[in-house]
Amino acid sequence: MADKPTFEANLTQLETIVNQLEQGDVPLEQALDQFQKGVALSKQLQSTLEGAEKTLTKMMDENGNEVPFEQPKAPDSND
Repeated sequence: MADKPTFEANLTQLETIVNQLEQGDVPLEQALDQFQKGVALSKQLQSTLEGAEKTLTKMMDENGNEVPFEQPKAPDSND
């Protein structure tokens, strides 16, 4: 079974696709194929980022349970 590409590898591949499409010298069929791959990579990268965000916004309480991380509220400037 092949290893799953890293976030960084997928991002590099997406950047390569975008650069090739921006140059405009890709045949139409290949451009459409690359566009579809780019959209799929973009969705995968977004999913990875959302998962990382969910992980980073949780912390463990004293009993080992996950709880949401609450950011301190900014003081009101009206006080």
